[in-house]
Amino acid sequence: MARRRKQGRNVNGILLLDKPSGISSNHALQRVKRLYKAAKAGHTGSLDPLATGLLPLCLGYTTKFSAFLLDADKRYRVTVRLGVRTSTADAEGEVVETAPTDGVTEAALRDILADFTGSIEQLPPMYSAVKHQGERLYKLAREGKEVERTPRTIQIHALDLLRFDLPDVELDVHCSKGTYVRTLAEDIGARLGCGGHVAALRRTGVGPYVEGQTTFVTMEQVEAAAEAVAAAEAESGQAPDFRAMDAMLLPLDSALDHCPALKLSADAAFYLGQGQPVLVPQSPTEGMVRLYDPSGHFVGVGVILDDGRVQPKRLL
Repeated sequence: MARRRKQGRNVNGILLLDKPSGISSNHALQRVKRLYKAAKAGHTGSLDPLATGLLPLCLGYTTKFSAFLLDADKRYRVTVRLGVRTSTADAEGEVVETAPTDGVTEAALRDILADFTGSIEQLPPMYSAVKHQGERLYKLAREGKEVERTPRTIQIHALDLLRFDLPDVELDVHCSKGTYVRTLAEDIGARLGCGGHVAALRRTGVGPYVEGQTTFVTMEQVEAAAEAVAAAEAESGQAPDFRAMDAMLLPLDSALDHCPALKLSADAAFYLGQGQPVLVPQSPTEGMVRLYDPSGHFVGVGVILDDGRVQPKRLL
């Protein structure tokens, strides 16, 4: 039986989408994929529909490297509403408990934030994509079921108080992958004795991409650019020109700025391409490296072995 050919064009790069509130990450991904007419696309870690902010989308061959952003540290700006606990730990859930916040002080909150900084144990919420015996927890939660979950060790690198205006407090969170900000908000509220939930959430950073240092692209900007492409095509009667849209994409190696760069000789590039480790002069002594061919084109990622050779890890 013949294999069906993929529809869409071969476009490669990373779009730093500023996801709007009210839509799922997959909805945003599919919308962008259609607008770009891309043959292949994927995201690098979902955001709740309530949340806004950075959702890096990988188009084309960059999807092969999406795990590097999936595993990267994240940054969030979250508004925690104290005194109200909900079924989902965010504003989309039903209120299950309320408590006064009169006794909550800024000093007490700062002390508690210090306790939540560093390596901590966190229990995944029932409304999450974690699987239990093959079923997503959120599906079980919608059926009214609650099951035992295993705590996970996460890292909270920084947890700063931005605003104290009861019943709301605003926090800046810099954390490892796998952190549930909803659970963090609920746990902080529990320690304060009044409960709490996420009233608003914005992801401000993923790996090397941080709001204020990198430009995020809104869905409206992508839609407007796609409309301009369609209008120009209709007027000229020629093939669509996607150059303006593609200019919104970042190159794949921008996601790997934390890795040292190595320029390969022609021989080294050949043998690495065959999956063989090679010696490269002036290589680091450990860790991952970005690999470039003699012409300066990015060709993939390698890892330094104990004997100093470079082992290919993921190649284009």
